[in-house]
Amino acid sequence: MSKKYAFLFPGQGAQAPGMIKDVCEAHPEARACLDSISEIVGEDIPALLWETEAAVLSRSDRSQLSITAASLAVAAALKAKGIEPALCAGFSLGEFPAMCLSGVLSFEDTIRIVKLRGEIMQKVCDDIAARSAGNPPGMAAVMGLAPDQVKEIAKAAGEAYAANMNSVKQTVVSGTAEALAKLEELGKAAGARRVMRLAVAGPYHSPLMQAAADELQKVLADITFNDPKTIFLSNVTGKAVTSGAEIKKNAILHLTNPVLWTDEEAVLGKIIQEGQAAGEEWSILEPGPGKVLCGLWKDTEFSSLVSAQPVNTADHIANL
Repeated sequence: MSKKYAFLFPGQGAQAPGMIKDVCEAHPEARACLDSISEIVGEDIPALLWETEAAVLSRSDRSQLSITAASLAVAAALKAKGIEPALCAGFSLGEFPAMCLSGVLSFEDTIRIVKLRGEIMQKVCDDIAARSAGNPPGMAAVMGLAPDQVKEIAKAAGEAYAANMNSVKQTVVSGTAEALAKLEELGKAAGARRVMRLAVAGPYHSPLMQAAADELQKVLADITFNDPKTIFLSNVTGKAVTSGAEIKKNAILHLTNPVLWTDEEAVLGKIIQEGQAAGEEWSILEPGPGKVLCGLWKDTEFSSLVSAQPVNTADHIANL
C-alpha cells in the first residue's frame, strides 16, 4: 500500500511566542530554514518566533512572516525524514507555504511576498482603524449557527462579511469594530453558542481589504507562479487548481473573497476515499503552529477515514 501525505498549513491566529523552538533544536534542517529566511528578509527570524510578545506577534506584519517561517521549517524537518506532500492546502495565509511546497513559488519568492503582503495588510488595517476613532477592525468566529444564518446576521450588522467557511458549526466574520460589536449582539440573540473575537489584526477576506488587494497585485506582477507539482487546493474556488496563472489570480482575489475551507475539505475527503479504494494509505498533517485545521477536520463527514495530526513539536515529528 502506497503512503501519501496531505499537508494543511495554518493561517493567522495560529502564532504563539516560542513556537517550534524544540523542533529547531532537534532538527538542524528546520533551523537552517529559519536562518535562510533571516538572510532573505534581513531580520533575526528565530528571535521573531521565540522572543516577540504575543500582542506584537498578532500584527499582520509580524504574524504572516512568523507563521510562514514556522510552517516551512517544520516542512524542512519532515522532508529530511522522507515525508513530502502529495497534496497541499493552506488556510488563508497558509496558502503561501502550500504554494512553496507545491512548487508554485520559489522559496525566496514565497518569503518576499509574505513579508510584503503582511506589511500591506497591516497598513490597510491601521488606516481602517484610524477612520474609526482608533478602533481596529478584525474577525469573530460565530459558533453554533448554520453558515447561511451567519451570512444574514453579518449583513444586518453593517460592515461585516462572512469570511471563513470553517465548518458547519463555525463561520468567521470580518468587519469593522462597530459591526463586530453588533454581530455579537445579533448572534447571541439568534442563539449562537458563542461569538469569539480572533487574535488577528484585520478584516481579512472581505471587501474591506480591497486596497490591500490592489497593492498586492502590483507586488505579484513580475513574480512567476508555476503549475503545481502536487494537488493544490484553493481557498477562493474550494477546488483543486492546476494552473499557476489561476493560482496567481486567486492570490489577489484571496484578500477580498471568503475562504471556502469546507469545500476544500470535501475535495480532500473524496480524494482520500478514492485513494483508499485504490490501495493508497493517506495521512493528513498540519505542519506549523497550532492545531486548528485538525480540529476542523474532525467536524467533517470524512474524519472517520483518517485523522489529521498537528506537527509542531519534536515529539510530533519523532512519532511519525
